[in-house]
Amino acid sequence: MISSANVLTDLYLSIAALIGVFCLIQSLQTKDPYDPVNRRFLFGLKVTFMLFCGRALVVITGGEDFRFVILLAAGLLPLAVALLTEGLLRRHAPPFVKAVLGIGAAILAVLAFVSPALIDPTRLWAILAFQLFGLGASGWMVVTRDKTSLSTSENLMVGRLGLSLILLIPMVAADFMMVYIRLPVQISALGVLVLCWLAIGLGRPQTGHGGPLVSLAVLIVAAVCAGSLVGIMTEAGRGGSVIAVIVVLAAMLVVAILNDARSLRIEEQSESLLRHMADGTQTNARAFLRELQSHPLVEGAIMVEAAQLSDLDVGTLDQIFLAAPVLAKSEPPAVGEKAQDHIGHLFERFAATHILQVSAAPRLLVALAMPAISASPHSALELQAVQRMAALIARTEVQND
Repeated sequence: MISSANVLTDLYLSIAALIGVFCLIQSLQTKDPYDPVNRRFLFGLKVTFMLFCGRALVVITGGEDFRFVILLAAGLLPLAVALLTEGLLRRHAPPFVKAVLGIGAAILAVLAFVSPALIDPTRLWAILAFQLFGLGASGWMVVTRDKTSLSTSENLMVGRLGLSLILLIPMVAADFMMVYIRLPVQISALGVLVLCWLAIGLGRPQTGHGGPLVSLAVLIVAAVCAGSLVGIMTEAGRGGSVIAVIVVLAAMLVVAILNDARSLRIEEQSESLLRHMADGTQTNARAFLRELQSHPLVEGAIMVEAAQLSDLDVGTLDQIFLAAPVLAKSEPPAVGEKAQDHIGHLFERFAATHILQVSAAPRLLVALAMPAISASPHSALELQAVQRMAALIARTEVQND
């Protein structure tokens, strides 16, 4: 049973790694696939994708026909990591390192097509030594870099790469030595998933390594607890418990990657109100507001003219919007009992959650419905910016007239 579980877990981990790498490739391609660093990163990711495709195909077919794909990718991987490290650090690797990686990759590419019966396990040990040398050299370049020569974002990316290498190097070694250390499956896929998660996380509004490291520690602890519990409940023994932990951790990492990738995609595709305001050319307040009505935040908003407010006291309205130009139903200003009645009437009459005053004379309001569950501090700030911009345009119109 465990033997079958090992094979299924290897396939599961390969597919999980392919999902993570694919998400990261998509993320980089939507930003700037022609950026020099992105090109190097994409090359390394495509090599990694080829590696795990080969692993998955070997498991699915049950034969060795696709083993050369794994060997080709394994020989190219150290060179790809070194090229990426050079691009991130904006410095060349030592000539000796570049020569070894270039010649080694070429030799291993040729040996990938040699029959296993003629050359293994010597070839496998050579690949292990080559990978450890290449990844170790890249890690050494990261550790010894001149931080002052790089920007904060560059140092952050290089630091994330270093953290990934710290995990990836021992996992690569474990793949080759799994028989000797009694490891039931190949675990380098977990290191690749961590790399993908950390790299995608660079697009999130955060700084430093503290947050991702804490999240990673929580994921590992949760996976160990859940996997160990499953192993104990099923009496699976050491091998079964290790497999359960690995399966749970891989699933958590895939979910985290998909969630971050989806969030980034939504942020990149959605046009912000600030961009509308920055790119807009309107000099008329009503035209400016109509131009913004296609944005999801203000879609369905209605403009309220002075004639629609004739039954309300002008002085009380002035008092309300002087205290809160952006009137929120959830946070009405403390402006007296009469004003509170006016506020309640406005929200009920226009079925709104927010009311913005564009101009006081003549009075022009914008009423919109934004449920509390979809509101955020960022959207509230955008509404304030819209109100301020529309008010300035309206004021300029009056002055010009």
